[in-house]
Amino acid sequence: MRRTLALLALLAVLVPGSLAGAGDGDFKTGVFDPPSAAPEFQLAGSKGSPVSLNKFRGKVVALAFGFSYCQRVCPVTLANLSEVFKKLGAAAADVQVIFVSVDPERDTPGRLREFLQFFNPGFLGATGSKAQLDAVRETYGVFATKAPSEDKKLGYEVHHSSSIYLIDRDGKLRLLVPFGTPPQVIVHDITLLLKR
Repeated sequence: MRRTLALLALLAVLVPGSLAGAGDGDFKTGVFDPPSAAPEFQLAGSKGSPVSLNKFRGKVVALAFGFSYCQRVCPVTLANLSEVFKKLGAAAADVQVIFVSVDPERDTPGRLREFLQFFNPGFLGATGSKAQLDAVRETYGVFATKAPSEDKKLGYEVHHSSSIYLIDRDGKLRLLVPFGTPPQVIVHDITLLLKR
């Protein structure tokens, strides 16, 4: 399952939309075909209670991986998702962003809450022990590798996968959104998921 999911994720990034089956041609990002249940997890949440996918059945979930000390990739991803929420208007109430940490050493629930507040107070952070986060990453085919930072104050950074997973109201993996996808494209695909 893990290897299949990682391969599907890679294919969806390399050839967005090419995995689309009949009836999925309206989506503009990479389609998981067939859709499969998104791997479940339970992690410490940035708002004081545990975060798990099954709590958000009935909503579309945008699942991203990153870390609060990220200086290049994560701020772009989260700023784009913040813009998506603005463009969705009232429909954003049926969407939940979950930002899963790849930096268990520094990303406490409080640190994630402070970081995400800057982008959207409704975004949820999820963190845990190294073993817990490694397990979640592996089930989604996400890589993360520590590397020395150019900023000596930070000590290290984490190079990581940067796509967003879109999970439908039934808890199924539907789309993989490559890094840098314009907000209007993400809005288009989330709007289609909300109608299904």
